[in-house]
Amino acid sequence: MINFNESQIIENAYYIYKQRSKIEAIADQICKRGFDLLFFTSSGGSMSMLLPFNFWINYSSNLPTAAMLSADLLITGYNLLTENSIVFMSSKSGDTQETLEAAQYAKNKGAFIVSAAGVAGSALEMLSDSAVIYDAGRPQELIFYLLIGKILYNRGFFPGYPDFADNMKNLGAALMNVRKQADEKCRQYALSCHKEPYNIWVGSGDLWPAAYSYSMCVLEESQWIRTKSVSSPEFFHGTLELLEKDVCVTLLLTEGPTRPLDERVKHFAAKHTNKLTCFDTMDYVLPGIKDEYRPLLSPVVMAAVLQRISKNIEVITGHSLDIRRYYRKGEY
Repeated sequence: MINFNESQIIENAYYIYKQRSKIEAIADQICKRGFDLLFFTSSGGSMSMLLPFNFWINYSSNLPTAAMLSADLLITGYNLLTENSIVFMSSKSGDTQETLEAAQYAKNKGAFIVSAAGVAGSALEMLSDSAVIYDAGRPQELIFYLLIGKILYNRGFFPGYPDFADNMKNLGAALMNVRKQADEKCRQYALSCHKEPYNIWVGSGDLWPAAYSYSMCVLEESQWIRTKSVSSPEFFHGTLELLEKDVCVTLLLTEGPTRPLDERVKHFAAKHTNKLTCFDTMDYVLPGIKDEYRPLLSPVVMAAVLQRISKNIEVITGHSLDIRRYYRKGEY
């Protein structure tokens, strides 16, 4: 196992949980203000981190919601975004160009902007009406589990929220446990797959953003490994024709409502390739977290698993996750 600082990781998670009262106060402010739309926009991996919360709202409530990449928003606009809308944004650096421009667009509309930023005093924080700074805190998703959970609770769609939020104080330790459980499988996966000429990554629902983001932001951007991502339902509308016995397929299985779509892919792919790897959130024990809340946590459980692939693969390939040829290296 590649060493990691267990106590520091747990402390970092608790750093966000300690802001629970502030986050819940923002949710209360949003509900008191009222809204005609809950709108998610950001860029790259930050947008992928937000998308499961848009998904959560959609399947568990009738609250109006939408999501759009910031670069798309700047070109086409969004006609349903008004001064009564709430805009959720995120940026680790707080200075991502398209995200900042989208924040200014939303501000010009008069919308109420709530952001999560990794750096205090960033440009994104300055453009926001409310901001939560997570610094070294992880997972960043915890901000939105508390924020969106409290909004859903206030509107009558998540009566179990107070208990769920109490469980979240154990999230850091639970995800530490996931990393330990996953490490050896992830090491073996990295050893066997890092030289594959072509990789297919598949996921659905709240894990489709993880499949998309990991294949793009880690395998492609950070490791220069050729990868295609496809959602489990769309897999059967084209990508299935590429399966042969030596094609590498990686499937992420959620515990959320779209799990049957993932199991359909698993059943088919197992018959047509010898290189199918399944990462299933159900395989991991979450100490201190009630089973009834597990379906909500698939994104952060899977993120903990995928982190162990990242940490192992950079050692195996000798290619640091920080190396870039083009990203933020010049104008484009």
